[in-house]
Amino acid sequence: MTPRMVAALYVEPKGCYVGVPSVDPWDEARDARKYAGPHPVVAHPPCQRWGRFWHGSTRKPHQFKLGDDGGCFAAALHAVLTWGGVLEHPAHSKAWDAFGLRKPAAGAGWQEAGFMEPWFKRYWVCYVEQGHYGHDSRKPTWLIAAHVHRNDLPELNWTKGEQRLPAWMIERYGYEKARRIGVVAMVGGKNKTAIRNATPEPFRDVLLSIARSVETA
Repeated sequence: MTPRMVAALYVEPKGCYVGVPSVDPWDEARDARKYAGPHPVVAHPPCQRWGRFWHGSTRKPHQFKLGDDGGCFAAALHAVLTWGGVLEHPAHSKAWDAFGLRKPAAGAGWQEAGFMEPWFKRYWVCYVEQGHYGHDSRKPTWLIAAHVHRNDLPELNWTKGEQRLPAWMIERYGYEKARRIGVVAMVGGKNKTAIRNATPEPFRDVLLSIARSVETA
């Protein structure tokens, strides 16, 4: 049986969604802000302007405006609430405050978040760590799922993962600084950004399963 078609929004042109059966990948060149349905979506809107360093590097702070992502998050949220599916963003993303979204509690599983105006659609949120699904770091993540019945949402690993700091990092920098730097930051060259942003294939499959469970009209 052919899997249900899903649109994967804001993905890498050579990333883990490319070549997957019944997945329509939208990379930067296609401009996922223009997605107009009709398939449910898995959305990975860019997070740089919504995270802890939204303003720029600590060496050159306040280079950017909070939430200045060209409307990507707004379009991704619109797509999820309109067509159904799931949106992924780093835990504690400031986009939640900007759009009035319910913040999920860690360890609490899926939490109902009521209805979101102007769509008046019930949505669900959760906290999960991608480290349980193959990411090099813990990668705490918040998810929004819409048009999905609670019984169809997957049970995930809701636990907090152990800090993944090698002994040499702690010895050289001390625990607190090593924790702030993070494991992925120690990767040389430009690959660290790609590694940090990458979605592990097992987690990709979880997100696709959520999108494919969207209730049909």
